[in-house]
Amino acid sequence: MTEPRHPLRIAAAPISWGVCEVPGWGRVLDSHTVLTEMVALGISAMELGPPEYLPRDPVELRSLLDEFGIRAIGGFLALPLHLDARPAIQTARRTAALFAATGAEALILAAATGLDGYDTRPPLVDADWHILIETAAAIRDVAAEYGLRTTLHPHVGTYVETEPEVRRFLADSDLDICLDTGHLLIGGTDPVLLARQYPDRIGHIHLKDVRSTLANEVREGAIEYSEAVRRGLYVPLGAGDVDVEALVRSVHAAGYRGWYVLEQDTALPMDAHSDPDTAVDSDTNPDVAAAWLPSRDALQSLRYLADVGSALTSARI
Repeated sequence: MTEPRHPLRIAAAPISWGVCEVPGWGRVLDSHTVLTEMVALGISAMELGPPEYLPRDPVELRSLLDEFGIRAIGGFLALPLHLDARPAIQTARRTAALFAATGAEALILAAATGLDGYDTRPPLVDADWHILIETAAAIRDVAAEYGLRTTLHPHVGTYVETEPEVRRFLADSDLDICLDTGHLLIGGTDPVLLARQYPDRIGHIHLKDVRSTLANEVREGAIEYSEAVRRGLYVPLGAGDVDVEALVRSVHAAGYRGWYVLEQDTALPMDAHSDPDTAVDSDTNPDVAAAWLPSRDALQSLRYLADVGSALTSARI
């Protein structure tokens, strides 16, 4: 018989258009440009991006999203969880309240070092690790008060980056993880194997594809993460060395029905600009990807996911 059909729930994030919380990362496109390009690609759900990128007033934020017909599903929040817990919890509470006011459902937490960016990572002692675990749990409880699910995002340049750290977190905490295929691979974890070993701990998914040669250089310390991104570390889904199709098939078979967030981290040159005359228009010219890189790459990734999703929903058992 045919299994029940469960179409993939696909969303996007502003980082695919170069919008990042790191100072000096690159040109930050205005929100109307990014949202316009998402809609042109047929995207109707998104993570909200860096804390100050979109309006902080709930009414203004909902109005902006409604204008574009885009649903907020949550957002990424990098906090120094190993330091004094009170500021982190206060920030998380304000963020959770804003997310909940938009109808979002997910808080994606990362264990930041407290430094700007993700290129430097000071050592962490065991006592600080225990504070990190306790603070993450406290934030999980705060977010739950607002109806949000919290996941911990293993991320390059944070204190949950390497495979031993990912596995230690899974052992020491009951939080589920945001399985980011790119950051896991760069940190030395096989994302497909991890998903197969911990199918019940996958609470959210960020889909990236990665050039393993550059990932190896980052892991070995030969190049900084930000420079690797500028050199093309991330590529459209299906064009790199992550077995994205196997990952999606694995988690889908295990019962994952959450969001697949398209995240192809991009750092735009400061003189980059989007040309509305060449932007991708999914209605009038669906077969032509613009010269404008973020939309071109996103379109290629969306087509890849559409093929994977079609194969899944037509599968027979």
